Amino acid sequence: MDYKQIQELIKLVNKSNIGELSIEEKDFKISIKQKEEKFYQGDLLQMPAQAPVYIQQPVQTSPQQTGGTITATEPAAPKADNFITIKSPMIGTFYKRPSPDKPNFVEIGDEIAPGKVVCIIEAMKLFNEIESEISGKVVKILVEDSSPVEYDQPLFLIEP
Repeated sequence: MDYKQIQELIKLVNKSNIGELSIEEKDFKISIKQKEEKFYQGDLLQMPAQAPVYIQQPVQTSPQQTGGTITATEPAAPKADNFITIKSPMIGTFYKRPSPDKPNFVEIGDEIAPGKVVCIIEAMKLFNEIESEISGKVVKILVEDSSPVEYDQPLFLIEP
């Protein structure tokens, strides 16, 4: 069973009312369980649903230039319509590098190819190397190092 088939199974379980799915093949066994939502009165653990948005320091113009009002403008963001997004295949903790004393797997501007490790996601003490399935140039890293990520959360923007 390949990586894409596992992703499709996870999506299928998430969209359905299936509580648990187990598959066994020759030397391979996988078990996918639906996340149970439990709410305790007074205690509610919140996880971020999407990557944090970072805005560079705004540029302010003088009141004379804007007719008496002060406005802030954001820097022009790259158009996302021609970029491909690498998304998280699982819930866990995102790491940019294999260990604190090693360099990042990828930096903005790096060229990547299919099979290139772009990050690690730790889930239940297992460190899963996430490999690129596309080739292109890394335009933006959307997640901070050591931060929690959700399933299907955008991690990288890639220019093909």
